[in-house]
Amino acid sequence: MASESPAESVLQEAERVVHGPREDLYGPPNANLNRIAAMWSAMFGVEITARQVCMAMILVKVSRDLHASARDNLVDICG
Repeated sequence: MASESPAESVLQEAERVVHGPREDLYGPPNANLNRIAAMWSAMFGVEITARQVCMAMILVKVSRDLHASARDNLVDICG
């Protein structure tokens, strides 16, 4: 039996969440990624960029999804 399609796509959900509840909690995505990059740079003693933070966070979600596949992992990767 085929499962029903969700009311919104993963990409639509990611856009809604990133520019809604998560932005309210964490601030604009670019500002948050730059803040994390600055902290990681200080912690590791090497320059870390916001793009590298983003790629590392994607790998966290991929690892979680390999353990237990979940829609939220895809939403977070897209976000």
